[in-house]
Amino acid sequence: MTDSRVPRRRRFLVCEPRHFAVQYAINPWMHPDTHVDVDLAQEQWRTLIRAYEAHGHDVAAVEPVPGLPDMVFAANSAVVVGGRVFGSLFHAPQRRPESTHYDLWFKTAGYDVHRPAAVCEGEGDLVWTGRYVLAGTGFRTARDAHREVQEFFGHPVISLTLVDPHFYHLDTALFVLDDANIVYYPEAFSPGSREVLARLYPDAVLATRDDAMAFGLNSVSDGRHVFIAPQAEALAVRLDDHGYVPVPVDLSEFHKAGGGIKCCTQEIRS
Repeated sequence: MTDSRVPRRRRFLVCEPRHFAVQYAINPWMHPDTHVDVDLAQEQWRTLIRAYEAHGHDVAAVEPVPGLPDMVFAANSAVVVGGRVFGSLFHAPQRRPESTHYDLWFKTAGYDVHRPAAVCEGEGDLVWTGRYVLAGTGFRTARDAHREVQEFFGHPVISLTLVDPHFYHLDTALFVLDDANIVYYPEAFSPGSREVLARLYPDAVLATRDDAMAFGLNSVSDGRHVFIAPQAEALAVRLDDHGYVPVPVDLSEFHKAGGGIKCCTQEIRS
């Protein structure tokens, strides 16, 4: 089955963790007294970039800004579909200045950027499936932003309610494998949202709480290779059984801030 999985070349936007730290607490993973090994974080991040490039993906980078320790989590900056950029308006005031710097990068690269009126945290809560947008709400992105996204892109938006604060963003509880399937942790969602996902993806790979707590759902797939936290061993085995190729990349320093592989990776879809 593995040979039938076809990777698709991706273009990613990232931000070096030069100023990464845990200076405030805006999710259950964050504790301001936590020590971050910045040198280790940078090496882990560089390993991720090398893994992407070794598998044929293009990587662009935004310059990090002092005083914005979470800017490394590039996925939260926007969602890009068909070359159109829907920007971010962060829930936490500490992160709101990040939007200006990411918007400037996109504008300099020739993109127009839509600034949302409602709180919206980019690919953290907006997951493009190739057919529609799965949109998370409950902790960060407002439901009003889902309507904005649908009007902006002209693609259907399916709202999903998150109920466990450990999985405060959709990309900590769900990721897309390819145009046909996803992986998700059911208990991160409200009962109605679980029913919606079960109807849309009857053959989805279901994750356990252990998988999710190991940041196994904060993964990136190119349709064949799945860049995944090595701590999510059981999920990697299930993905292999389904014909995907796990590529373990350890971003454990970033787990201290509630982030992982996907959080550090914004996809630019032209």
